[in-house]
Amino acid sequence: MVWSIRASLGFPGCVGLINDTLVKLSQRPRDDEETYFDRKSNYSLNVHTAIANVIARFARMPGSCHDVTCLRRFSFWGRLNSPQLFDFSQYLLGDIGYVPLERLVCFYKRRGGDMDKVSFNTCIAHARVGNEHCICILKARWHSLKEIRTQLRNTEENAYVIRWLQCCVILHNYLIWRKDDWSEEDHPIELDGEDEFRPPPHGIRDTNKRGIERRQEVQDLCLEINRRPGGLLFR
Repeated sequence: MVWSIRASLGFPGCVGLINDTLVKLSQRPRDDEETYFDRKSNYSLNVHTAIANVIARFARMPGSCHDVTCLRRFSFWGRLNSPQLFDFSQYLLGDIGYVPLERLVCFYKRRGGDMDKVSFNTCIAHARVGNEHCICILKARWHSLKEIRTQLRNTEENAYVIRWLQCCVILHNYLIWRKDDWSEEDHPIELDGEDEFRPPPHGIRDTNKRGIERRQEVQDLCLEINRRPGGLLFR
């Protein structure tokens, strides 16, 4: 995935993709049920994944929570600037629900007729197709992730569901490592279509100066690469 992004879509330094996906609950949680009621009118958990394979996951937030809120509760958030995970040039690509950070490059929400921003959003969208496929393959392999049938009634059951999700991710990565064959003809993949715009919570905007500068740096190089002959934007 990383080499495909580098080679053909103009994102040198991208080491993975981060996204959220909603894991539906078949039954209404007993406590704080309204917080689990998501934008698709289901009860769900908001699960965040950082993907090269699936290199991290976070599943402790109810489905109504915004991406940025979940990310800030994700232990991975505190490690985004860790030299153990990233060198200076490396970053993740995020969807439109995130805000730009030094190690997280995301879509422009307000393009204002700026064609460079429109073109850059197009390039990110192409790069993130693999993210949607990874999540959908994960759910297709483990059908329980399409709908969790355990009712969340107490702390123990919440912990059980989180462990279940973790086991699915571990086994998924193991099968990737074993080069397990996966046929989309046998198991058709339905894209979730979750890269839709949701405004960040009140008070969270594109205000991270270094994040905005990093996005501009990535954009300049991405557009230069993709406007060359054979590139996505070449005319």
